[in-house]
Amino acid sequence: MYDKYESPLSSRYASDYMLKLFSQRTRIETWRRLWTELAAAEHELGLPVTEEQVEALRTHIPDIDFDVAAAQEKKVRHDVMAHVYAYGQAAPCAAGIIHLGATSCFVTDNADLILYRDGLRYLRGELVKVLANLADFAERYKALPTLGYTHYQPAQPTTVGKRAALWMQDLLSDVEEVDFALGMFRFLGCRGATGTEASLLDLFEGDGEKVDELNRRLAAAFGFERCFEVCGQTYPRKLDSRILNALSAVAQSCCRMANDIRLLQHDRQLQEPFEDAQIGSSAMPYKRNPMRSERLCSLARYLMTDAANAPMTASTQWLERTLDDSANRRISMPEGFLCADAILRLAQNITAGLRVNEAIVDRSLRESLPFLATENLMMEAVKRGGDRQALHEVIRRCSMEAAQRLQNGEPSDLIPRLAATGEFGMTEAEMRELLSPENYIGRCREQVETFLARTRGVYEAAAGGSAELNV
Repeated sequence: MYDKYESPLSSRYASDYMLKLFSQRTRIETWRRLWTELAAAEHELGLPVTEEQVEALRTHIPDIDFDVAAAQEKKVRHDVMAHVYAYGQAAPCAAGIIHLGATSCFVTDNADLILYRDGLRYLRGELVKVLANLADFAERYKALPTLGYTHYQPAQPTTVGKRAALWMQDLLSDVEEVDFALGMFRFLGCRGATGTEASLLDLFEGDGEKVDELNRRLAAAFGFERCFEVCGQTYPRKLDSRILNALSAVAQSCCRMANDIRLLQHDRQLQEPFEDAQIGSSAMPYKRNPMRSERLCSLARYLMTDAANAPMTASTQWLERTLDDSANRRISMPEGFLCADAILRLAQNITAGLRVNEAIVDRSLRESLPFLATENLMMEAVKRGGDRQALHEVIRRCSMEAAQRLQNGEPSDLIPRLAATGEFGMTEAEMRELLSPENYIGRCREQVETFLARTRGVYEAAAGGSAELNV
C-alpha cells in the first residue's frame, strides 16, 4: 500500500461515511440497483422481463466481482459494458435483459445524482453541527467585551459571542446554499442516447404514457419527485456548478472563521484545541501552533479552486453530449465532497474545543480602551461646561503623546495625562469610572440573543461535541 499514490483526502482527512459513499463498491452497487429497478419497471409495464429475472438481479446486487469487470473493461474499453457483463455472470438468467433500453448515462449519471444528493444531505448535517457548537459558544460569551478590529487595528469594542454570531451568519447562508442546490436536483431517468427516449418508445410500441410512467417509477424508487423536463444524454452539468458552488461557500465561511481564530490565537485571546501530548514544532517545543485552523484554511483554498471545474465543464458541453466532462468529473466532484467533509470535521473539532483566555481578552481591551473612550470623556466634559473644540485638541495632543509611550514599550498614561490638564473637570478616578468595558459594547448582548432565537430552528437538533480526526 505504500508503493502507490494515495490521496490525502482519503488517507488523512475525510470521514468513513464520505469515503464509503464515493467508493467503487457503492458506485457499482448503485449501478446495479438502477439496472434492477429498470428491469422491475419494465416487467410491471409489460415488457419481456420476468419476475424471476428481476429477483435474480436484486439478489445479486452485492455480488460484485471487480476482477472479472476489470478484465472485461481491459478487453472492451468500456466500463459500463464491463459491469453489465460481470452482473450477467452473477445473475445469468437475467444477463439478456440487463440495460434494456438504456444508455451508459442511465447508470453513470443517475448514480451520480444519487451519490451527490446523499453527500449534500450528509454535509448539511455536518454543517449544522458546527452551527450548534458556535451557538453554544455565542450564548456563553455574548456579553464578554473584547477589542474590536477594523483593518486589524483596534476599534470599538464588541463581544466574543457577537464575533461568533458573525461566523454563524455566514454558515447559515451556506445552509441556504446547500438547500438551494438540493432543491435543484431532478432524476435523469432512462432517456436514451440523445434524450429523446426513442429506444423506450420503440420498446413500448409508441406508448409515450408508459415511457413517462417508467421514468416516474424509477425516480420514485430512488427518492426523487421528478425527472429533468428535457435533457441530452446526460443530466445538465449546470447542476454540478450549483453543487460545487455550495461546497465552495462552506469553504469560504469556514476559512474566514479559521483565519479569525488564527489571528486571535496569535494574540493569545483564543486557543483552538491542543492535545496533552501534541507537538507544536519539531524545533521549538514551546509552540502551540493553530494547526487545525491552518489545515482548514489550506483545504478550503483547494476546494474554492476545485469549484472552478464545474462551470468550465458546464460551459463547454457540446450539443447533446461530449465525453470531455467525464475524466474531470471523476476527480473534481468526489474530491469536492471529500474536501468539504474534511473542512467541516475540522470546523466541528475546533468550535467544540475553542478556548477563550478571558484575562488576556480583558487586558487587550483595557490597553486600548482609554483611546476608544475619549469621545465619551469629551461628551461628559461638555456636560460639565467644557468647550468641545478645546477638548478635542487636548485629546488629540495627549493621545499622540500616550501613543508614543506605547511605541517606546512603556504603558499608556492617557487617562492621568488627560486628568492632569484640568480641562475636563474630572478627576482621574472619575474618568476611570467611565472606562467600564460593558459601557462600550452597544447592543451586542441583545443582538446575539435575538440572532440565536431567530435561527435556533436550524441548529437546535444537532448534537454538539468534537469530531474525531484521522490525524
